[in-house]
Amino acid sequence: MSGTYGPIDERESIATIQAALDAGVNLIDTGDYYASGQNELLVGRALEGRRDRALLSVKFGALRGPDGAWLGIDTRPVAVRNFIGYTLKRLGVDHIDIYRPGRLDPAVPIEDTVGAIGELVKAGYVRYVGLSEVGAETIRRAHAVHPISDLQIEYSLVSRSPERAILPVLAELGIGVTAYGVLSRGLLTGAKPTARADMRAHFPRFSEGNLERNQTVVDALAAAAARHGATPAQLAFAWALAKGDAIVPILGARTRPQLADSLGALRISLTASEIGELEAAVSPAAITGTRYDERQMRGLDSEK
Repeated sequence: MSGTYGPIDERESIATIQAALDAGVNLIDTGDYYASGQNELLVGRALEGRRDRALLSVKFGALRGPDGAWLGIDTRPVAVRNFIGYTLKRLGVDHIDIYRPGRLDPAVPIEDTVGAIGELVKAGYVRYVGLSEVGAETIRRAHAVHPISDLQIEYSLVSRSPERAILPVLAELGIGVTAYGVLSRGLLTGAKPTARADMRAHFPRFSEGNLERNQTVVDALAAAAARHGATPAQLAFAWALAKGDAIVPILGARTRPQLADSLGALRISLTASEIGELEAAVSPAAITGTRYDERQMRGLDSEK
């Protein structure tokens, strides 16, 4: 809702967040580096008079230049305390429900970062500690310092690598999942980048040639959705919901119609055999291109 996929309508964004709350959605996820704080300001306006109806999940750590460039990541304890100070002001709240580093900082032990968030928990500024895009070893190390509430990670029909090592560790430790990218940033619904400002124009799965090859997967999901009397988005979210009670999919809806479509997933109940058929038809092996570019993939602890 802050320019990642191109131009936005802030009034519609706020109306969409409020419609989600009215529909019973109670998790609002943002990051202090989304448009350099602009998204936090937007969420803060949407939650005026409604703060008690939402759990606020905030990612921090990424550094942005005045031109929006990514400058690296900083999760030193002093940076953690600095970041949350600005976040609380932008959101207009006195605490964050779930606070998490957006990525693993290779220069800072995860124990130091989680320890710093733990101090914020003691001080009342944070309720729960979360992680994002980290692997099994990092999860164990972090959890040994302070209980981790959940891991935010990309998880979809075409991005199932967390199933190998990460999800089993989370289940063992009693840690939940907030799954983002359930629609693979719109790829599974046939969405295409419309401008250079749309970050998907720089992702391998949406690049020229790959996008055309991936159409077969898009068509397979559309066909499966038709058999269920659903839209592709609804079936993709229904799959994520069916994968376990500890998995909460993040809806990337930017408008009220998109929100209403996604929430239609709640009426779909998939059997084990239907899940198996869907996973066979919409397979990661059939997708061409990684979920991020080569440089970003190398930096993901969750992919190691």
